[in-house]
Amino acid sequence: MYQIMPHIFTLPGWQGSGPLHWQMRWANLFGDQVVEQHDWMQPLRGDWITRLEDAVQNQLSQNPNQNIAFVAHSLGCHLLASWAALSPHVKHVAGALLVAPPDTARADFPPQMHSWRKPVLNKLPFQTTLVASSDDPFSSLSASEVLAQQWGADLINLGARGHINAETGLGDWPVGRALLQALIQSTFQQTSLH
Repeated sequence: MYQIMPHIFTLPGWQGSGPLHWQMRWANLFGDQVVEQHDWMQPLRGDWITRLEDAVQNQLSQNPNQNIAFVAHSLGCHLLASWAALSPHVKHVAGALLVAPPDTARADFPPQMHSWRKPVLNKLPFQTTLVASSDDPFSSLSASEVLAQQWGADLINLGARGHINAETGLGDWPVGRALLQALIQSTFQQTSLH
């Protein structure tokens, strides 16, 4: 059975994603919806969750039967985990690609992100792939492995790719897009088997 591609929400991290970031490139290339936060510099968890819930509710009010998917980078990964623990709309989620979540327990975790210091570590109720780098300045690979285990995500180690952002020189990052499409396809195949 043919499945309609889900509506894709892009969740940037602290300070947002600039025009050269693969998230913004994907938004331009594929029409992904960037969830714009009121304050990118002082990211309050409650505000960010509310903003995401509003965006999801607005989309589902237009098309109540639509599937949605998420592409989160950095702090956006923790936003999705926090949202998923609270939102009644998780049943619509066809999958999530989580890229380079920071380790919130680090001593050098920026003080502007104090409300994220205690992460939500519930198992996510949808298929998830977590992509990590072996030399991410904001997380060790072992911390990423622990997060993947707690969130119930498949872990992919990209090797030494920094924070997997614009500075990493990924361009349109076709490998990442293929991972997202494979994840969504896998969810649809599992659903059609039930």
